[in-house]
Amino acid sequence: MGHSHFNGLKTTALFGVLWVVLLALGASVGRGRYIFVFAGLGVVMTAYSYWNSDKIAIRAMHAVPVSELEQPGMYRIVRELSTAARQPMPRLFVSPTAAPNAFATGRNPRNAAVCCTEGILALLDERELRGVLGHELTHVYNRDILTSSVAAAVAGVITSIAQFLVFFGGGDRRSANPIAGIAMALLAPLAATMIQLAISRTREYDADEDGARLTGDPLALASALRKLERGTQAAPLPRDQKLVDVSHLMIANPFKATGVARLFATHPPMADRIDRLQRMAGLPPY
Repeated sequence: MGHSHFNGLKTTALFGVLWVVLLALGASVGRGRYIFVFAGLGVVMTAYSYWNSDKIAIRAMHAVPVSELEQPGMYRIVRELSTAARQPMPRLFVSPTAAPNAFATGRNPRNAAVCCTEGILALLDERELRGVLGHELTHVYNRDILTSSVAAAVAGVITSIAQFLVFFGGGDRRSANPIAGIAMALLAPLAATMIQLAISRTREYDADEDGARLTGDPLALASALRKLERGTQAAPLPRDQKLVDVSHLMIANPFKATGVARLFATHPPMADRIDRLQRMAGLPPY
């Protein structure tokens, strides 16, 4: 699928910076003796997160599988879009929460799962829900679950190394510059988090664009995002760590984003997303 905003290039560049931070931090521990250990740890954590992404997210949202009899509209939309994309039908779930949101997960299209909350099913009409489901399916088709798993795992390893530096001084006190070590230990996790968030935001723009192309109706998704912006602020999810860990998968930021929290949001501003969708439809900005 093509992109008019060079988001694939942006993601590649951000990943490059993220790995540079990891390797630079690893090189500062014991004069770099453990750099391959830390790189290997990043790979192992990535593989685990990627392989179990569907189970982790579904469990966090207490979602349950639904049949076509229970959710005929959801099945009809997903079957139509999957067929149009020439992809297999994913498993469908509903989360029993009033907070309006949706997400897709799974390591590939054959092992994908799409989940809607009861809140979003009550909030959106069928056209808007189709726009949302098109967005979620393209996350799977674009392999965004792998992208987010790698970013989260590498950022986690960077944070672990930084904590090691703080408590153990890098394991080589003779050559360590204490001030530089402390600065590295404090700034590296912050940099990793900001890069991870930038990757997440970039992938959201991609999914908006590709999802709108899949449905052929960018204004349906724009309308859904307007409702979700109000709905998620009126009924946010609690900041439970399990929910925080999977929040980047959701179509809208499920938490209240005010003040400094906006800097650490996993999603781009709704106004920007709606602007892009309206431009796709040939309308003026939102």
